[in-house]
Amino acid sequence: MFVPLTPIRCLHRAVDLFGKRVGIVSGHRQFTYAEFGARCERLATALAKEGIQHGDRVAYLSFNTHQLLEGYYGVVQARAIVMPLNVRLSPLELTNILNHSGARMLLFENDFAPLVEMLRPACREIERFVTLDEKVPIADMTYEELLDKGHPERADIFSIDENAIAELFYTSGSTGTPKGVMLGHRTLYLHAMSVATLAKDVESMVDLHTIPLFHANGWGKPQTSTMLGVKQIMVRRFEPTGVFKLIQEHRATDMALVPTMANALLNAPDLGSYDVSSMRNITLGGAAASPELVERMEKAFHCDVYSGYGLTETSPMLTSGRTKPGVEYTSDADRYRRRAMAGWTAPGVQVRVVDLNMQDVPRDMQSIGEVVAAGDHVMEGYFREPDVTASVMTGPWFHSGDMAIWDEDGFIHIVDRKKEIIISGGENISSLEVEKAIFAHPDVFECAVVAAPDEKWGEVPAAVVVRKPGSQLTCDELMEFLTLRLGKFKLPRKIAFTDEPLPKTGTGKIRKLVLREQFWAGKEKRVQG
Repeated sequence: MFVPLTPIRCLHRAVDLFGKRVGIVSGHRQFTYAEFGARCERLATALAKEGIQHGDRVAYLSFNTHQLLEGYYGVVQARAIVMPLNVRLSPLELTNILNHSGARMLLFENDFAPLVEMLRPACREIERFVTLDEKVPIADMTYEELLDKGHPERADIFSIDENAIAELFYTSGSTGTPKGVMLGHRTLYLHAMSVATLAKDVESMVDLHTIPLFHANGWGKPQTSTMLGVKQIMVRRFEPTGVFKLIQEHRATDMALVPTMANALLNAPDLGSYDVSSMRNITLGGAAASPELVERMEKAFHCDVYSGYGLTETSPMLTSGRTKPGVEYTSDADRYRRRAMAGWTAPGVQVRVVDLNMQDVPRDMQSIGEVVAAGDHVMEGYFREPDVTASVMTGPWFHSGDMAIWDEDGFIHIVDRKKEIIISGGENISSLEVEKAIFAHPDVFECAVVAAPDEKWGEVPAAVVVRKPGSQLTCDELMEFLTLRLGKFKLPRKIAFTDEPLPKTGTGKIRKLVLREQFWAGKEKRVQG
């Protein structure tokens, strides 16, 4: 019997099996799965009454809220496409995205009302502006007024085209123009099933939505948690003390963090003031983690900490550094090392590390190649950009742009982005490797390594380092520390200390292009020693 694959089935399972259970906590509000399901259905029918048709884009400008999570099901049930926006983008960037996507409705929190006033005259295709809060002049209606126009009506799963697009996410990498990644009903459902196979102790799991839902690591989990009936806690905005309080109050067991978030938690002055003993699993993703970061997190939270790897284009999860049956750790150091790696594949996908001819590179943890992926989680393509889509595909294989090495056990280790490999005197240098060595110093808060021009070698590694508060770390002291950890040709030839946080994208990735330009433009800050 053919039953269409769609994330709406995740919601139906939660309502049918866990309807009386509190499923969503958002600020001072909480909803059982039955209540949450009814709100999603009211949203779906209301959207239809407002003229939203199959395939229309419905955009959200919101932090993590229950209304945004409702959009993941209500918009999709309406056969439209849900499109969460990166709230940290500039007005021009958001205007370009909204116009490129042709969004017909924008739902927003009042925090962004001044921004919406700027967007409205420039985004002519948007017909309805809906506030998620109290009525403001720029809004045509409130979210609750919109819901009042709808009614609970269960979706007919058999009428859904599983190959239709359900979600549209615009990438926000450190370089390049954002592209709209299309994810279909089938792709999202199979991704949810894949991630569900990795869940442990589901009956007592409490999932903390720490990462914004417009971020790949944020929106990759809600379908799985809903399908499993897990209590989901919405973290509206990431702030260390707030996270500690939510862990303590709700006995949260699972959360995902980008490394910059993990670093902020570790350096929060009140880390030891709250009971975080309920935590069982912390996944680090969005950027490369170091063994030192994994070690610090495990010792601070006394739980399993490991990396996950994927991209917006892969729904996102491809691999994780979780324990693999048959692979034994030789020491704690070996465990930290493996858990900091991208790891091995989740069910439903294949991952390879290949050379320019699409041949697998040797699994010797030395030979560098590009990560390519195929399987159930790979996107349907870039919205309105078939040529760009074709450029990243070789048959069924998606080219990630990430360079890696791998071993005989299938563990992948990302060494750099393809565009960020530093080529110095003919030698390939991984900026991530140098960053991990710098970050291992106890006085370093954050750092980034980029290529800087050099008359002799063409380009050399240059580091921009933020010291921890009160630290007097000098260039000479850091270089002495690095000399024991890196080959001479990998050592940074320029080190710039700064007291300002490093520039980041809306998803927490360090904007290396910005840092790189200050060296290539000859504007590097004077090295402090």
